Amino acid sequence: MASEASIYSGYHQDKHGMTQLGRVVLDAWLFGFLPESEDCAGWDLGRMQQLMDRCEKEWDKYGNLPSLLPSELRERHVEIYQKAMAIAKGKGWNPELGEDD
Repeated sequence: MASEASIYSGYHQDKHGMTQLGRVVLDAWLFGFLPESEDCAGWDLGRMQQLMDRCEKEWDKYGNLPSLLPSELRERHVEIYQKAMAIAKGKGWNPELGEDD
């Protein structure tokens, strides 16, 4: 059985949602790999790594730049990330600090 440390709490239970794993969930929603109703709660880190690899492969197609996304995806990226950043700031996230600060 996986230890608690190797299980993701899920985007909605994440510290503030803008952690590395939180951003993987946001990107999976962006690219349609997951429905927005799935926040990966209870996923083991191996499964999260597979999702991360899939997202990274998709981002590679666009040079890892939101500005190079097709217009529909670019608009969706803005929508998803603006909402996520507003929620994260409400939970105390400061974009000027590093993830572990």
